[in-house]
Amino acid sequence: MSVIRNIWGSRSEKDGNFFSEVQKIIGFKPKSLEVYQRAFTHRSLHKKDKEGNPVSYERLEFLGDAMLSAVIAAHLFNEVPHGDEGYLTKMRSKIVSRKHLNQLGEDLNLIQFVKTNIPTSQFGANIHGNLFEAIVGAIYLDKGYKKCEKFIYNEVIDPYVDIHLLEGRVISYKSLLIEWCQKNKTKFHYEIYEDTGKDEQRHFAVKLHLDGKVIAKARATSKKKAEEKASKRAYFANQDKINTRE
Repeated sequence: MSVIRNIWGSRSEKDGNFFSEVQKIIGFKPKSLEVYQRAFTHRSLHKKDKEGNPVSYERLEFLGDAMLSAVIAAHLFNEVPHGDEGYLTKMRSKIVSRKHLNQLGEDLNLIQFVKTNIPTSQFGANIHGNLFEAIVGAIYLDKGYKKCEKFIYNEVIDPYVDIHLLEGRVISYKSLLIEWCQKNKTKFHYEIYEDTGKDEQRHFAVKLHLDGKVIAKARATSKKKAEEKASKRAYFANQDKINTRE
């Protein structure tokens, strides 16, 4: 909290410190501090601009998501001339997966700059990825496409995008398993029910059926997580039959 107070304290001190911090994050001098301040403003503050429009990082998050997709799509298009639409789409999804974006935002420690009425300890992991997307959107508005592209290359493509490694990375075992079942005309069914265990937090359990036979079970704090965990267990139990490549 001391860092936040330093950055958002008195007006002159705030602007100087925030300018310095933003410059460290993006790698070049910002032109408009206001757009970066917006990138760290949570909707819980209920801020509005002069026209009465709500101010938060969510619109910048939307823009940043589009810019990430565009720059990474162009990179893959140029680097993998043999890839068809399905292959390129899958590869882009691996690069901009929620898990990866969350890690990028966490590595930059963006959450320390958030202005919010909610304790940051109450935010889920996705806040890190949301802020990373918001920063990308802010760079585009502040400095234009070329600087935005440069940031994405510096922070995402150059350090993390290895085509051969990405080809073997699974981002969703459930999607992989369903695709395999559809190709092989195998009937699948996720049987989900609320777990009545003694955990303080609510849990869900799932049984994964293939052709009427239960091949994996799992439990987690959400239905989606339980399905993914069961799918992962089913995959490793049957990976000799499942081809991860196109």
